[in-house]
Amino acid sequence: MVLQLLLAVSGWKVHKKHHHDKIVGPQALDYVVEEMLHQNVINSKSDGGVTPTVLWHGMGDSCCNFFSMGRIQRLIEKEVPGVFVYSICIGRELGKCNMVSDTIDGFLGNVSAQVDYACETIQTVPQLSNGFNIVGFSQGGLFSRALVQRCPHAKVKSLVSIGGPQNGVYGFPSCEPNGAREICEYVQKMLNIGAYRPNIQSHIVQAQYWHDAIDEQLYVDKNIFLPALNMLAEQKNIEIERLSQVDNFVLVQFNNDTVVIPKESEQFGFYNDNQSKVISPVQDLPIWSNLGLDTLDASGKLVFLDTDGDHLQFSDAWFTENIVPYLQN
Repeated sequence: MVLQLLLAVSGWKVHKKHHHDKIVGPQALDYVVEEMLHQNVINSKSDGGVTPTVLWHGMGDSCCNFFSMGRIQRLIEKEVPGVFVYSICIGRELGKCNMVSDTIDGFLGNVSAQVDYACETIQTVPQLSNGFNIVGFSQGGLFSRALVQRCPHAKVKSLVSIGGPQNGVYGFPSCEPNGAREICEYVQKMLNIGAYRPNIQSHIVQAQYWHDAIDEQLYVDKNIFLPALNMLAEQKNIEIERLSQVDNFVLVQFNNDTVVIPKESEQFGFYNDNQSKVISPVQDLPIWSNLGLDTLDASGKLVFLDTDGDHLQFSDAWFTENIVPYLQN
């Protein structure tokens, strides 16, 4: 049953022959290519003088998708000669991860445990031992910040969040017809039942950055991940200090975003005073000082970028002009 669910989510088919399961059809080649791509990334050599770049994908995507993270990897390698690029893959056991598990874990699991997994994983990649830049896409942008704050082994120079829901979401987007639709619709159903129910909080990734705009205290009391990360419950000086040590913290907002609600969350803005109509900028919210964003801003490390378009809709030219400069240090 579990295998069938995973394959259904990924759009793969199973053909039985001589009592062995194997993946067939045009997707099989994609799977082989993408798995080889991931292994080549892990085993590749880099110019020791170029800071490596780590990627963390968004919901419904995976580390090794040729047309998403693979596209970004190739673009960075083209624009930053000699760079080592590593794409984070979340699995059940350290060192054992594939496209299926990684996609599933973008919907199901405990986010703090996934951040810990990523922290352990980067320690196994020698090219990252002297520091790296990290670029996170959508929820991967949020999780990348969590990695910086919570992983003592993450020596991050530039932290780039592209469309990341840094202050949570108060709405769940429609599911892509060609994506991991079945599991996406399941997550929608669970959030509708109650995002803060303990069994949903501990198992649904998106519930762990669900930010109830109408009842802020409920969010602080019941959400097991984001309030702590954003220093609403208590301030953890070690996490604030780690974030302050980055050279750049880049926050990209998509002006026509229909996925992250409200879109201002991509730059820490959110509804204030228990209502869901008026959005306050981050400078007017407690997180501005609680997380040390005011200090980052005063030191010239906090960068706000805006671009027109819907969620994660950007061209190679835009990425090259606006993001690549932060990956060349």
